[in-house]
Amino acid sequence: MSELIKGVHSPPCMQAHHLHLLSIPVGPSMSKNSLQNYSNFHSLVPLHYETVTFTTPNISVMRATKPYTANFYLQNGVEILDFAGPLEVFNYAGIKVNIISKTLAPIKSQDTLTIMPDYSLQNAPKADILALFGGHSEVVREDEAVLLWIRSQSEMVSYVFTVCTGALMLAKAGLLEGLTATTFHMELDTLVKEAPNTRVLPNTRFVDNGKVITTAGVSAGIDGALHLVQKLYGEAKTAEVVKYMEYENWQPNRGKIIS
Repeated sequence: MSELIKGVHSPPCMQAHHLHLLSIPVGPSMSKNSLQNYSNFHSLVPLHYETVTFTTPNISVMRATKPYTANFYLQNGVEILDFAGPLEVFNYAGIKVNIISKTLAPIKSQDTLTIMPDYSLQNAPKADILALFGGHSEVVREDEAVLLWIRSQSEMVSYVFTVCTGALMLAKAGLLEGLTATTFHMELDTLVKEAPNTRVLPNTRFVDNGKVITTAGVSAGIDGALHLVQKLYGEAKTAEVVKYMEYENWQPNRGKIIS
């Protein structure tokens, strides 16, 4: 009988933030203490262990778990909570977030927060989720190069996620045709005009079409992000995130699931 020790490390300030798995085959002569020495990062973050047994003898097994990744596209003037709320949800759930912008120039959010992008349109990595946010969304809606990139990304990702007037970007890119969507309450009429073949729902925190998830404005992005985490990881993981964030407003039935 062999054993595999799986280590999960996290920053000292929060036990489960940015979860990463470390799997190392353990032989008879290697103890958990020696595994602690084996890790080249044990002095920076604590390791927590779970022992898993398997019946195949004399075989070394390395277990890897591919994390989900999300590309957050941010434009100048982006609303802070639009992206910061989902960022908090995704980070705690273990989803790696990349900050993308048209160029690598600093982004100014609400004339207050300066953000340095990780990537530009030219070198943005592949991701599982594409996320778009409100706040000066016309900057994107009037930029054909960015719209082209959004269309291209939408074909490669598993999920497209928008908050607030990020839905207007999708409408401009032609990606809401025949779908149901929502947006910031003051821009519902605008979405109806720009997406005449889209069913627009008011008073709805999020709308899930399967691949495309849109949310209402600002804080509603947290609800949509929690819904997506629940789709990816299940109710138990979502409950952990909700508890960590002390987000007592989480009510799954305030959204609309189309498919």
